[in-house]
Amino acid sequence: MTNRIDADILDFLKANGPRLDAEIAAALRMPLARVRTRVAEMSSSGDLICCSTVRFEGGVRTEGLSCRLSCYTPPAARGRKPGAKKSGQPPGSDTAVD
Repeated sequence: MTNRIDADILDFLKANGPRLDAEIAAALRMPLARVRTRVAEMSSSGDLICCSTVRFEGGVRTEGLSCRLSCYTPPAARGRKPGAKKSGQPPGSDTAVD
């Protein structure tokens, strides 16, 4: 059963990116204590990277563990990238000539 919990946590983080432990527990409908135990074990084995965080949302202080996958780079988004030149302009044409 432990392996299924680990797989569920890893799949959730892969699909949704870094999340707090409370968000993981709510999404997977698991007790927060169980999620924290599994996340701590997965962090010690190197599957996850966790750090203690404090967030203020609407003046309410929320403490928790921020978790993300270790060594996972999401695929690049489709479309134009920032800083990309338009294909109709030659390189260096954006500078003014006096």
